[in-house]
Amino acid sequence: MSFHWPACSRIAVLVIFSVVLADCQFYRQVGPKKIAYNTITVDPSGRGNFSKIQSAIDSIPSYNMYWTTIKIKAGVYREKIKIPYDKPYIILKGKGKRRTQIVWDDHDSLEQSPTFNSLADNIIVKSMTFINSYNFPVNNNHPRTPAVAAKISGDKSTFFRCGFYGLQDTLWDDHGRHYYKRCTIQGAVDFIFGGGQSLFENCAIAVLGGALEPGLAGFITAQGRTSPSESNGFVFKECNVFGTGSTFLGRPWREFSRVLFYNSSLSNVIVPQGWNAWDSAGQEDKLTFAEHGCYGEGSETSKRVSWEKQLSEETLKHLIGLRYINSDGWLHQLPS
Repeated sequence: MSFHWPACSRIAVLVIFSVVLADCQFYRQVGPKKIAYNTITVDPSGRGNFSKIQSAIDSIPSYNMYWTTIKIKAGVYREKIKIPYDKPYIILKGKGKRRTQIVWDDHDSLEQSPTFNSLADNIIVKSMTFINSYNFPVNNNHPRTPAVAAKISGDKSTFFRCGFYGLQDTLWDDHGRHYYKRCTIQGAVDFIFGGGQSLFENCAIAVLGGALEPGLAGFITAQGRTSPSESNGFVFKECNVFGTGSTFLGRPWREFSRVLFYNSSLSNVIVPQGWNAWDSAGQEDKLTFAEHGCYGEGSETSKRVSWEKQLSEETLKHLIGLRYINSDGWLHQLPS
């Protein structure tokens, strides 16, 4: 299957096709609404342009400047998906978290394992789920090992109503500015990790601590900030943390790790200490692990570690606002 992709002549495109150029990205303007320039359909029954998601991605030219929607019909797609760094401005749009699922079970290494690997900037994903099925559903015949459902390395990436399911290292929020809205992220050990600068808003954080060995607590986050001058960190705003077993809110993957839970519901799966210093024991002053305005059985802070940070109002305001990830306004330029 082949497609005609318009020549990238800025003047001709703007005049003849009435396409809007903003921040080097083309989209159609229909009244107040921004929509993608091109649309591709993926249908496992063979009734779309492609039956595989990767085939649709492969059809988009390198260094593409036109927002392109890939509409993905309901179904379980058993394939590994990769968006290369040179294919920005892609929208993946499924039919719902429960209806459009991408499943694979790789676990050979952390780098090799992701079911979904997004390297490009300017990616939008809506209404679909990524699963690494090696340890999910829990399989006692498989030793627990890193098995990533999704790795997000590009800048300006957004996820709306998406699911990420695994057991260990589920979501590798690797690098760049990311926004997750009304997503579900499930796992037990370090299941949201990496060096991303990310805001998780109204998300469900589902803990599978009951799948671990008896008496072993899990870890929700393992954030990878390496310097106090770095702007990255994980912010969980108005999220719901629940599940089975027990878990820490996080431990540091790098020495200046930064995580904030803000106005979130914390169930009794959270251990009283809240946080674990791991390899940063003795250097806890470098860490920024904080809670503010949380509620629920797991939100009691009287037994939290002594080095949990109390953030200033100015710092809180900076971290919980969209400006934390949207200082240049890229979120306001996204097509629907």
